[in-house]
Amino acid sequence: MSGKALRDLNTIPGSEKKNESSSKVSLTKQFVGNADENVEECQKKNSASLVSPQTNGNEIANTTAETGSSEVEYIESENLNDLEDVDASLKTLLASLDSKDWVLVCEALNNVRRLSIFHKETILYMLGDVILLVVKSLKNPRSAVCKTAIMTSADIFSAYNDTLIDSLDPLLTQLLLKSSQDKRFVCEAAERALVAMTKWVSPVLLLPKLQPYLKNRNPRIRAKASMCFCRSVPQLGVEGIKAYGIDKLIQTAASQLSDQLPESREAARTLLLELQTVYEKFHTETAVSEDPDMGSWENFCQSKLSPLSAQAVLRVTNIGREGLVLGS
Repeated sequence: MSGKALRDLNTIPGSEKKNESSSKVSLTKQFVGNADENVEECQKKNSASLVSPQTNGNEIANTTAETGSSEVEYIESENLNDLEDVDASLKTLLASLDSKDWVLVCEALNNVRRLSIFHKETILYMLGDVILLVVKSLKNPRSAVCKTAIMTSADIFSAYNDTLIDSLDPLLTQLLLKSSQDKRFVCEAAERALVAMTKWVSPVLLLPKLQPYLKNRNPRIRAKASMCFCRSVPQLGVEGIKAYGIDKLIQTAASQLSDQLPESREAARTLLLELQTVYEKFHTETAVSEDPDMGSWENFCQSKLSPLSAQAVLRVTNIGREGLVLGS
């Protein structure tokens, strides 16, 4: 992972607000003041709906602000229509994604989604460049661009699966960042994209990518990475977990049990219960000793973990097992 990507992880923008959750937003392009200013900030500054910015304390009349209104819809994947002219869209795709016109960028991102769904072979040759430009949009302070890029990421995961693994790092970095911020509607969209990632990208390839984020100094990043890790491991299946190394997975989960945020700890507990079930399943199938304690879960944990970690893991799995018995 590049140093730049790691630096990105450790700073979450503080200017983003919490209270945006609409599925369709009305956006106004401002040609006075700061052209890149977030629409939400414009709305916060004005007492009426979408009026011109103020400069030096003096209100500029609406009639002097040359504005043009545009609507950007957040269209769910199943509601996207096919492109009318695929060739024309392909010719302008990269330039449109890199445009300074945010409305054009949103249109291009939705075209990436359409191409991924209906014509995924057509952009395979430039998929790396497309992903880099999607990452650029994920960093955009304008919420409409950012959320559309997040939705694009989810469709890319669904369409290209393991094909994008070499380009995954910067995409993963930004999605973890966006899922960790305070603006709810962006955060929720990013979480859905991460769920799509764990569903469509092979865990054998994804787990090593997630591993460094589990030790990130930002606790929110660690929590989101832990949740992804927890979702991805069961996709390995029993044989896959054995091949990957159940001891390595237990050590990873144990390290998250004492993490700062409850999301990390809960993900670790869920994963440990899954690993206990898998271990006992294949141990029962392969046990040849007459002494059942020789290969017990307790002995296995004590042999692979420090005494304190083993104690914590066994406390979690014993409580979990008791809960299952009581609930049955």
